[in-house]
Amino acid sequence: GALRNPSAAAGQTATLFIGIAFAEALGIFSFLVALLLMFAV
Repeated sequence: GALRNPSAAAGQTATLFIGIAFAEALGIFSFLVALLLMFAV
C-alpha cells in the first residue's frame, strides 16, 4: 500500500515492524519447540 499511497506510508511502518517482530518471534518459538522435542522425547 505504501507504493500506491506514499503519504500513508508513515502510519504503516509501525504495523510493518510489529509484523516482522511477530514473524521473528514465531520462528524462534517454533525452533525452540523443535529442539525441545528432539531432546525431551
